[in-house]
Amino acid sequence: MTQDSTSQPRKPNARSAAVTAGPNRAAARSYLRAAGMQDADFDKPMIGIVNTWSTVTPCNMHLDRLAKDVRAGIIAAGGYPVDFNTIVVTDGISMGTAGMKASLISREVVADSIELAIEGHQLDGVVCIVGCDKTIPAAAMALARMDIPGLVYYGGTIMPGVIGTKEVSVQEVFEAIGAHSAGALDDAGLKAVEQAVCPGAGACGGQFTANTMAMALSVMGISPMGANDVPAVDPNKAAEGERCGRIIVERVFSGDTARKYITRASLKNAAVAVSASGGSTNAVMHLTAIAAEAGVDFGVEDCHQACVEAPVICDLKPGGRFLASHLFAAGGTRLVTQRMAEAGKIVNTPTVTGRSLFAEAAEAEETQGQVVVTSFDAPVMARGSYAVIYGDVAPEGAVIKLTGHKVDKFEGPACVFDSEEDAFHAVQDGSVGEGDVIIIRYEGPKGGPGMREMLQVTAALKGRKIDNVALLTDGRFSGASYGFVAGHVSPEAAVGGPIALIRDGDRITIDVTNRRIDVNVDLATRRAGFTPHVVRPARGVFAKYRASVSSAAQGAVTIPNPPPAQVPASHKTTAAQEA
Repeated sequence: MTQDSTSQPRKPNARSAAVTAGPNRAAARSYLRAAGMQDADFDKPMIGIVNTWSTVTPCNMHLDRLAKDVRAGIIAAGGYPVDFNTIVVTDGISMGTAGMKASLISREVVADSIELAIEGHQLDGVVCIVGCDKTIPAAAMALARMDIPGLVYYGGTIMPGVIGTKEVSVQEVFEAIGAHSAGALDDAGLKAVEQAVCPGAGACGGQFTANTMAMALSVMGISPMGANDVPAVDPNKAAEGERCGRIIVERVFSGDTARKYITRASLKNAAVAVSASGGSTNAVMHLTAIAAEAGVDFGVEDCHQACVEAPVICDLKPGGRFLASHLFAAGGTRLVTQRMAEAGKIVNTPTVTGRSLFAEAAEAEETQGQVVVTSFDAPVMARGSYAVIYGDVAPEGAVIKLTGHKVDKFEGPACVFDSEEDAFHAVQDGSVGEGDVIIIRYEGPKGGPGMREMLQVTAALKGRKIDNVALLTDGRFSGASYGFVAGHVSPEAAVGGPIALIRDGDRITIDVTNRRIDVNVDLATRRAGFTPHVVRPARGVFAKYRASVSSAAQGAVTIPNPPPAQVPASHKTTAAQEA
């Protein structure tokens, strides 16, 4: 049963004692003895280690080794570790295929499986070891939901690949595909990029979704400051795992549960960190989902406000020059947090280490001469990394990426596609040109189902050197995407959102300053003659997800009664008129 965050356990193994203590639990103890427990262990707190280890992806292939270090720390601190495994769906491999529909859905499955493993055995605490994109917010969502002692430990970034003297990341291989299709790169050149960009273990190397969320959780306080920064193959990663094991036992003994750290204030801090680091637009959905699971009043408008307040101070890919490994060498998340604290952009909050956020930031060690992190007095970009905008096309909002370009307004004819595949083929065969507004719809949470990322399309545009275009979708964008792109358009096409009414040639205006996406037609008149699109059939988990998932503006969560979408008063009139 979920523990009330205001209560304190009577003893560190209060939850697990329901399974292990007393004559009536002899049968349970017999199973546990067979698994290795001895008499003295039944008085120790039982700590779950939930691992997203898999050999399918470099992001997660080393996490089994990290679990050994966590296990050692738990034992040394007086706990008893119990291992579980859950799934991962890697975006990089599934990108551009039907498999990508499983990615966001896997976030809910991972969160649910963590809850079931921990609650099913009434464990006293949990360390969640995570790697690829969706596993990171999923772990925080599960901790927020259960509200027991817990922390999230990220497996770390991959190191850069090298082609000649140039350091590269997975971003370059997607762009190379576009260059190859345009005839600007031959087969050998494409293969050379393919072979170089992923040199070993670790998650995608830029400030893409994985590294963005790893930083966000560190600033939020649910990951130990510094632990997530250490790259996957760094020798110091072992010590961080052992530290995480010790910390979780300390939190069980202190009775501090997850919602002590997941609060409105800490979520706002995390959103500021996303903006300041030039992070992924996916963070808007993930932070909103974590808040929904914790019952905290925090949504997309709070994320937008964080970007208003926090210009970009990290020169990181996809919009900048450097990778997460370079940020680690420069001073890491501690340095970014120190900058934010000194500028008054964040507030002091508790963290799972037992120390305050500002105390952790005070220990930042800036590498002399580093150029990865600037200051708020001299930012890399004078505005935040994204904005939430509304208008005729997106009454409940859309998230537009601001890093990697300086465009504030775009107007052009719509080129409408009812799937990512159709849009990609049009880009590859040259059907889409400069000045167009590409619309990709029926790729939202319900429409997909699963809300695919559109990195394949944005990278193909980049590879073909088509720069003067805009792209709107009710799907998502990869953290590696850049350009004038807006995703999470809500309501989505599959539920009859205005994006479903747009036709080829309609003039679309995207105005960042006024926070609007508008179309030059009478949508009410068009809706009167609208024939709903038949969405793709779904079965199994995809059908269950479609039936239960909320709007992207609500975090695309599957919990009952998610909080309503945040829409500022200044933008509600348009939504009412369109309806």
